[in-house]
Amino acid sequence: MEGSKVAAKANVAARTRRIALQRLENLQRAGVEQLGRSKTPLAQSAVQASVAAESTAVPLTSRDVRPAESAGSGDPRTTPGDPRTTSGIPCTTPVLTSTTDSLPTADSRSPARTSEPTAADAGRARLLHELSEEVRGCTLCRELACSRKQTVFGVGNPQPRVVFFGEAPGADEDRQGEPFVGRAGQLLTKIIEACGWQRSDVYIMNVLKCRPPDNRNPLPNEVENCRPFFERQFEILRPEYIVCVGTVPAQALLKTAEAVGKLRGRWHRYGDTKVLVTYHPSYLLRNPSAKKYVWDDMQVLLKEMGLPVPGKSDAK
Repeated sequence: MEGSKVAAKANVAARTRRIALQRLENLQRAGVEQLGRSKTPLAQSAVQASVAAESTAVPLTSRDVRPAESAGSGDPRTTPGDPRTTSGIPCTTPVLTSTTDSLPTADSRSPARTSEPTAADAGRARLLHELSEEVRGCTLCRELACSRKQTVFGVGNPQPRVVFFGEAPGADEDRQGEPFVGRAGQLLTKIIEACGWQRSDVYIMNVLKCRPPDNRNPLPNEVENCRPFFERQFEILRPEYIVCVGTVPAQALLKTAEAVGKLRGRWHRYGDTKVLVTYHPSYLLRNPSAKKYVWDDMQVLLKEMGLPVPGKSDAK
């Protein structure tokens, strides 16, 4: 009998402790402090944790920027896309681990970058990503939509001073999801590096976001279908300079029928942006003697930007 009383008392004590703990937890959830504990209410701590989590979250940008895919051309027509998708645009800009990974800062070693990033600049990566998602779902050009492996948006620095504007994706880009990755793309990289930059300092994109079958030239209606996309890209990027490489991008951007030979050697305007026209790297592969003209054009660009002109030995 005595033992049962002891057990009953123990049960009551245990139940009392449980009730007390539950009440304490309820008070803590309501933001009431415990004596001897931190003076920061739990509710405030939760807000701080939420803010901290938001501050570390970064938008998608090009891988770069595949923030976004680039319509760059390794061969005149190459399609970048996200290797993780079967027919989608790769983000021209990749997932960032910090805001400084893809958003440029002022740095004399990277003269193609603009000023130190701001919150508005960080928003560019998000806008580019949203636009790339819209491009991924585009089926306006039925033939291209049915034959592509993935769409090509743009890649590189989302806050560029210079954008290289190409024609359309080719087989390598369509397969790898990276702009300008074929032989012509490798030559473009050498041209960029000869100017003293890295590919990640500039932004690369094409007129078309899908590869034309057999690398044929883009049709006029295909250019017009993609026009809202590349015009919106330029609106988001706001570059100081655009370098049109080849006839298709030059004629599409400037809305002219003139050939590259007549357009190069002088400055053009696209809104507030200065436009320079030069030959496409694939043309240089077929006509190596024209490389000197491209280097002349790059020197004009560098001088206009107020940058020193490196030796031209790298642009070979």
